[in-house]
Amino acid sequence: MDTNIVLDLLGERDPFYKPAAQILSLADLRKIRVFTSPTSISNTHYILSKFENKKTAIEKIRRFKLLCEISIMDDEVVDKAINSDFTDFEDALQYFSAIASQCDIIITRNEKDFKQSLIPVIEAEGYLKMLKMD
Repeated sequence: MDTNIVLDLLGERDPFYKPAAQILSLADLRKIRVFTSPTSISNTHYILSKFENKKTAIEKIRRFKLLCEISIMDDEVVDKAINSDFTDFEDALQYFSAIASQCDIIITRNEKDFKQSLIPVIEAEGYLKMLKMD
């Protein structure tokens, strides 16, 4: 789950909140596993803290963390991101973190930024539609 989806969820940003919440509900029911990166957690806290008090922001992250796992962010992930052809460094970190954690898909609202991805990249609504087909 990319940073923008985590922000949609925790910031309750319309019209994107509902699909993000539905995905996390599936994780709560243990129908899927959701991962996000340490970068997403940090960026989400930073942005939420600008609009809410820090205590509220950290509490939202604490509750979110109960339903997701943190993807790998190590030397290898950072080195691959540094040496990649991604134009956005954060997206490179997200991508290589997802690969290192053996994620099957990246859920984001910035599909265009992951053109080089070897795993599917999809928006939250598309992911939910895909699950209904399976």
